[in-house]
Amino acid sequence: MFDTKIAIVVREDLAVWQKLNVTAFLMSGIVGNFPEIMGAPYRDAAGNVYSSLSVQPIIVLSTDAAHMANIHRRALGRELKPALYIDEMFATGHDDANRAVFAQYGPDTAKVVGIALRADKKIVDKVTKGARMHP
Repeated sequence: MFDTKIAIVVREDLAVWQKLNVTAFLMSGIVGNFPEIMGAPYRDAAGNVYSSLSVQPIIVLSTDAAHMANIHRRALGRELKPALYIDEMFATGHDDANRAVFAQYGPDTAKVVGIALRADKKIVDKVTKGARMHP
């Protein structure tokens, strides 16, 4: 049905609240890059209108820190534009602070705790190879 795939990979050693927080932030990055994935607003039987949701399924995977670094390198090697969340962003309180701390690290020094991708299915599968479905 879809030629593309959306995958979010979170580091398995995070606290539950961190996994949920990272997943939400990363999905907002995907929507920002691909606004066409948003469907029409939902409407219930009483006529209440609700926000739109993604028309495309999203797979959530998990892996360890070493493999997360490999996924990050693979994504950059394929010239993808991933959404990325690094460990140091947990200590900030707003977007400007997130950007400032993010800018201090490069691909070889970033402690990546989450990455999200939307690309051709085969490419996403190759980039995320070795990550497991999140339990």
